Amino acid sequence: MADVFCADCNRNTEVVLDHAAGDTVCSECGLVLEAYSIDETSEWRTFANESGDNDPVRVGGPANPLLTDGGLSTVISKPNGTTSDFLTSSLGRWQNRGSNPDRSLILAFKAIATMSERLGLVATIKDRANEIFKKVEDQKSSRGRNQDAILAACLYIACRQEDKPRTVKEICSVTNGATKKEIGRAKEYIMKQLELEMGQSVEIGTIHAGDFMRRFCSNLGMSNQTVKAAQESVKKAEEFDIRRSPISIAAAVIYIVTQLSDDKKPLKDVSQATGVAEGTIRNSFKDLYPHLTKIVPLWYAQEDDLRNLCSP
Repeated sequence: MADVFCADCNRNTEVVLDHAAGDTVCSECGLVLEAYSIDETSEWRTFANESGDNDPVRVGGPANPLLTDGGLSTVISKPNGTTSDFLTSSLGRWQNRGSNPDRSLILAFKAIATMSERLGLVATIKDRANEIFKKVEDQKSSRGRNQDAILAACLYIACRQEDKPRTVKEICSVTNGATKKEIGRAKEYIMKQLELEMGQSVEIGTIHAGDFMRRFCSNLGMSNQTVKAAQESVKKAEEFDIRRSPISIAAAVIYIVTQLSDDKKPLKDVSQATGVAEGTIRNSFKDLYPHLTKIVPLWYAQEDDLRNLCSP
């Protein structure tokens, strides 16, 4: 019910929306104020049986160009235990026995989707990882290799190519048992396969320490002011020739700025949040210490505070 001006009543009256006919009718005089209107709300239809299922889905999944049939083939659902579903159960078993050339791809795409969801990655990264795996699978050269490591490496490369890098340790935490060494070997293997297919070198982007700052700071629950200081500091740190990995530099900068704040974080917590070993953070701190006055912004800490900063 809504108030709309009626020409016959010469005032605003309540109207009734007839969704079946698409008419807007005045509730007092019965005048059709608008006919054949378009209903832009969700048109849910249920194909559930009479067992009480509440299934609002009215269409199938989106087309997947990476699959032979586009992912639009019919799948017979599993029975829910009623006697009338005996035929459905039999048809489902016969369908599963049939050969499906995309069976391995479907399982791989599901595994990549699960890992992406656990890491909170956007759909573009997941789709890029699917494309990379499809290219490797088409070459039929990955048989006998660790499939979990291959999938994890595809996701790692996709994150790098989409400028949303994740550490190997983060990727390893969501895999089904693949180790860092196995993922590293799988990554090198995939890069070679992609280069052979494309006939040229494949770029996966350069990692910068600033790419990890916001996520690491969020894991530690740092304040906005401290996060801003860490981001400015790590940007300045990249101007110096510090021969440490970007992840180690990011962890060391986070430790430094937290020690200069009221909410100091112990080295153990920084190590757990960043995935960098405590000894590595200490060594990175020693490399950064001579440049602290040029790295840490003056609005955040004075030179006396930086000189009194103790090594972890």
